[in-house]
Amino acid sequence: MRDVWAIIVAAGRGRRFGSAKQFAALKGRPVLDWTLDAFEAHPEVGGIVLVLPDEKDGAPFLGRHPKIRAVVRGGRRREDSVRRGFARVRAGAGDVVLVHDGVRPLVSREVISRVIRAARRGGAAIPVVPVEDTIKEVVRGKVARTVERANLYRVQTPQGFSYAVLDKALRRAGRKNPAATDEAALAERAGVKVRVVEGDPGNIKVTTPSDLKIAEAFLGA
Repeated sequence: MRDVWAIIVAAGRGRRFGSAKQFAALKGRPVLDWTLDAFEAHPEVGGIVLVLPDEKDGAPFLGRHPKIRAVVRGGRRREDSVRRGFARVRAGAGDVVLVHDGVRPLVSREVISRVIRAARRGGAAIPVVPVEDTIKEVVRGKVARTVERANLYRVQTPQGFSYAVLDKALRRAGRKNPAATDEAALAERAGVKVRVVEGDPGNIKVTTPSDLKIAEAFLGA
């Protein structure tokens, strides 16, 4: 069995949230603590690299999560943070590297496993859920058109890649290129075909105080 590493990206400053949302309390524990639990408990994950606003922010998490191999400071852009985390991964070309948002605390073992399996087969995989709402393109406050949603999906994390594929994607992502909102976009730019697997509607990203309340509801009052 090849190794699986997880890069947990939690370097945001929380401007929309009002504070660093990864440290916000969720049922009495930091959001990030719940996220780390999911990867600590997964039997295939052998190592975790934690990317935070500052290295010292990792101290409270080290004792509870022995799979953490390194804590690094994030960069200006998401891909800069991922690049810094990736530099601390100790894996071979065929090993799988997962990249996960630190503020997705409800990720399930099943989603992680599906991404790992698909990344092993195809080199790159992401979890998705279908778009159910009607989508409108709006220009200057008016509806320009209705977008056909049959082929539209919301993308989640973790996103999984072979070490070689993620290395290629990050190397080709030059700093002058437009910023990417996820690692799959970097892989696409590098010519990689990205597989999709079934995600989970409950795998929400906590970006606002209302999201935190939703996460609390999922965990049970």
